[in-house]
Amino acid sequence: MTPTAKILLLGSGELGKEFVISSQRLGCHVIACDSYDNAPAMQVADEREVFSMLDGAALGAVIEKHAPDFIVPEIEAIRTEVLADYEERGFQVVPSARAARMTMNRDAIRDLASEELGLRTSAYRYAESREELHAAAQAVGVPLVVKPVMSSSGKGQSTVREMEEVDAAWDYAADGMRGDRQRVIAEAFVDFDYEITLLTVRAKDGVHFCPPIGHRQKRGDYRESWQPAAMSDAALAEAQAMAAKVVEALGGRGSGQGIFGVEFFVKGDDVIFSELSPRPHDTGMVTLVSQDLNEFDLHARAILGLPIPAIETKGASASAVILADRDAEDFAIAGVDEALGKAGDGCHIDVRLFGKPVTRPWRRMGVALARLDNGTVEEARAAAIDAASCVEIVYGDE
Repeated sequence: MTPTAKILLLGSGELGKEFVISSQRLGCHVIACDSYDNAPAMQVADEREVFSMLDGAALGAVIEKHAPDFIVPEIEAIRTEVLADYEERGFQVVPSARAARMTMNRDAIRDLASEELGLRTSAYRYAESREELHAAAQAVGVPLVVKPVMSSSGKGQSTVREMEEVDAAWDYAADGMRGDRQRVIAEAFVDFDYEITLLTVRAKDGVHFCPPIGHRQKRGDYRESWQPAAMSDAALAEAQAMAAKVVEALGGRGSGQGIFGVEFFVKGDDVIFSELSPRPHDTGMVTLVSQDLNEFDLHARAILGLPIPAIETKGASASAVILADRDAEDFAIAGVDEALGKAGDGCHIDVRLFGKPVTRPWRRMGVALARLDNGTVEEARAAAIDAASCVEIVYGDE
């Protein structure tokens, strides 16, 4: 059987794992790549490659070896100049090499949104040293949020509430940086009512939106998400207009097709652009239970140029993460039966374990999902958190 497409997946975490499953359901052959063996997506992919994607020569060799129809980045830490080179040679980078390059670095995507597209953002400055961060803090004022321009899952992110905390924020950011760029963005702290992720699908037949997803973060990383997030019609329309504008700008030589996780702060009817990922979003894990086509299904369809039907939701839904609290290779996961037993009349519960081979403090090891046929989002959030609390990581030394 000839596959519908050969996909080279760059990054093999939990989001990649779900994407592999969605792609294979559409007949694709997927080669999962990561810097360590037995990463989650490798466990379900057709083939695997283990190498650092910051090694340009190794990345090029893998592209040459497999000659994929689509190169699909799932992480930010990639030699994007190599992707641009292969895109010039006719390879299809999803959504484009330009999008991968710009969103790999918070400074590039922020400058695009603020300076080129005129989207409303928080006040910000960049810093490449401890001294420059002090100057940025003086210019922006405190409180402010400090983030490495290149990181993921909240690594290196902190909030500075007093000027005396600037040095500690620089040290923490430096420890959490990915890649080889020692640079941070210092953003004015935004007084917002809530924040959302607007999953935006740029497909062959136009731009589509999933209902907005609310989320709660801790240490810069998501802890729970819910859908639909309550917001005014005016705020939703503004978020959709801003999202469409930025995803259209991220085309380039590629098709620009795929799903984008566009994050916003919302204060009343005012919407402020925060960040963008040109791929499925961690807060979008809730769509595994909330939508008829989840974010991974939509990403695969858009990449393959397939039609995107009306996106339908099934009821108030939520996700809550399951976290590790230490470094370990010898562990087991217990309590899944208890979590699934929380389902009842009109309450649907699911648990997804990611299959990560080692634990680390604050590492996401799974997610609990809840959907209510008749109930509120707040009730769905409580159900997801309750289910997640049942799942326990049991370490070998206990």
